[in-house]
Amino acid sequence: MDLKEIISKMTLEEKAGMCSGYDFWHTKSVDRLKIPAIMVSDGPHGLRKQDLESDHISFNESIKAVCFPTGSAIGSSFDKELINELGKELAIECQAENVSIILGPAVNIKRSPLCGRNFEYLSEDPYLTSSLATSYIKGVQSKNVGTSLKHFLANNQEHRRMTSSSEVDERTLREIYLAAFEDVVKKAKPWTVMCSYNRINGTYASENKRFLTDILRKEWGFDGFVVSDWGAVNDRVKSLKAGLQLEMPDSKGINDKRIIEAVKSGELDELLLNQTVEKILTIIYKFTDNRIPNTVWNLEEHHNLSRKISSECMVLLKNDGLLPLNKNDNIVFIGEFAKIPRYQGGGSSHINSFKTSGAIENMANYENITYAQGYMTEEDVIIPELVKEAVKAARQSKVAVIFAGLPDSFESEGYDRTHMSIPNCQNHLIEEITKVQPNTVIVLHNGSPIEMPWINKVNSILEVYLGGQAVGEATVDILFGDVNPSGKLAETFPIKLKDNPSYLYYFGEKDVVEYREGIFVGYRYYDKKEMDVLFPFGHGLSYTSFEYSNMKINKSKISDNDEVEIIADITNTGKREGKEIIQLYISSINSNIIRPERELKEFTKIHLLPGEKKTVKFTLNKRAFAYFNTEINDWYVEDGSYNIEIGKSSRDIVLSRKISYTNNQPIKNIYTENSTFGDVLKNPEAKKIIEPLIASTSFFLINSEDYDENAAITPQMHDAMINHMPLRGVFSFGDKSITHSDLKQILEKLNNLS
Repeated sequence: MDLKEIISKMTLEEKAGMCSGYDFWHTKSVDRLKIPAIMVSDGPHGLRKQDLESDHISFNESIKAVCFPTGSAIGSSFDKELINELGKELAIECQAENVSIILGPAVNIKRSPLCGRNFEYLSEDPYLTSSLATSYIKGVQSKNVGTSLKHFLANNQEHRRMTSSSEVDERTLREIYLAAFEDVVKKAKPWTVMCSYNRINGTYASENKRFLTDILRKEWGFDGFVVSDWGAVNDRVKSLKAGLQLEMPDSKGINDKRIIEAVKSGELDELLLNQTVEKILTIIYKFTDNRIPNTVWNLEEHHNLSRKISSECMVLLKNDGLLPLNKNDNIVFIGEFAKIPRYQGGGSSHINSFKTSGAIENMANYENITYAQGYMTEEDVIIPELVKEAVKAARQSKVAVIFAGLPDSFESEGYDRTHMSIPNCQNHLIEEITKVQPNTVIVLHNGSPIEMPWINKVNSILEVYLGGQAVGEATVDILFGDVNPSGKLAETFPIKLKDNPSYLYYFGEKDVVEYREGIFVGYRYYDKKEMDVLFPFGHGLSYTSFEYSNMKINKSKISDNDEVEIIADITNTGKREGKEIIQLYISSINSNIIRPERELKEFTKIHLLPGEKKTVKFTLNKRAFAYFNTEINDWYVEDGSYNIEIGKSSRDIVLSRKISYTNNQPIKNIYTENSTFGDVLKNPEAKKIIEPLIASTSFFLINSEDYDENAAITPQMHDAMINHMPLRGVFSFGDKSITHSDLKQILEKLNNLS
């Protein structure tokens, strides 16, 4: 199909019209040219297809569908194959429902536990985030349905999200926030990217040419179209010039007129408008030309898939040997979430599930499994009668399983949390139960970390996150050992909110939010400070045990164009089959750059029978060792030694090997009068050149009347003063033998070094 020919036949009004939606969910059609409209739908953990008349947030009019686990749960699966399977099945739903693009995945970094939309996001780590998102997109798009990678960029809070400016330095953007998107764009080729509401360093994301065009298209090779988040456009003509092709939803014709006027006045080049329309039409026909008619999908089969995925995502945070439970024991399930689980978050991703399953419902055939409500989720009020009933039931049982967590009102799109606590009525209930029942299990339903003041009073804690509509069945599968827990935390659980690195700056001041913690987000901060946490990044227990051994690397020295292969053996040394997540980190030794203690660079999840051993293999290239150097505006690896570490979490490293890295293109230093003696002396070749400066300055200091071990200038002070003194200091502290002309010649020699 010749799109340029089609565009040549379009009127200016028709071309401008293609740049915004027809309504909330459809693009515009042009009947006379047989240009079809397409429909998009919210996602990414379920299909939220709405009727034409329904609004953006209401979900009552959505079709009956299946709610899969949310991003917070999926991130903890560390399972690329599983999320790829999820993507394929969601695409089948989209084909069946004639939906061209599912709006996801959401890959914004979890900067703070307070973000109300954290339940949609995958991780605090950009590598884990981008890896899982890549697998998801490849799954969806393998079935000729598009995705919309969101929300680009630095959209890490809901508070004032439509006007706030995320003030982020370049290195932090590159290593953390852009990195979550970069590999996804390069490797998965999403059909669309959704720009966020906020401003970035003062400029609205929708008008930010540097990110939408220079980086996204020119640097990363994105070839789809950029769509606005719903209502994210500030100035339509500026945004079109910056690289935002489709505005959603419809602007009631207002912005279409602005585009027309801008073309007529010469403010906007019609060639750019043509290119914009071509990008939109390319995606429209990519779906319609590859539509799979008569596709059907089975709700029950997808419910079962949701159950499987949910069980793979759950994280066993603590277990003093109480789990798995015995179905023949007298057990009481306590808490409303045992009956009516909270399994998804509020807002645009809310799915109209065709059914849900509570944990107690799945134990209905067991008379020895009883239920006590314990609390009400509608309001945070302690109801003595409910607590008394629950305490009595707990006292009479062998085990109490308390289902707790965050109610809908505590976290949602549109606003942020103000604290990390679960409702007081739940904390009170847990305290009262543990007084009478030493065998207590906590099952948590939440989209983000919580504080646990009762952690030392309970035996076991199972984090199920917001695990989709089959979470009740999946929870029972894990509690009673029908499925071995295999999830690991994709985010750190701090002890208290004040421990979080963004705590002082998170909400910002009016519309300015400074990311002062820089690259030290999540475990990068906690591990660098050796700070105690509730549970570290990558943590998760199992009902079996795994032994790591025989780590080998195929090279002890590498440079820029090399790859290094790492292998290790993993053995299931327990009595149950299970899955283990193996995490590979890189740690720089004696770096001259401020860097995290370690950073995740690879991972894999494997299944092992009791006694079975498998060899895992990883391959690393230059990027795994690099940091973003703002002086050269590129990724750079320091010469030096690095540890390649394999661990069970960021705090549990069990295998390590050292490797040496030599940079083929070292950064050429530019020396000036303000370069310090110490910095120049790091280059052995430079030392000889500046010997006259050292001699002159040292002579003066050593011969000073104050130079004495017991006087003002000690030898230690002398060395420090020389080390941190700029070269021009020779004029103030030298013996007057060096002239300005001499220093100029010395600088020329220094800067001519290779």
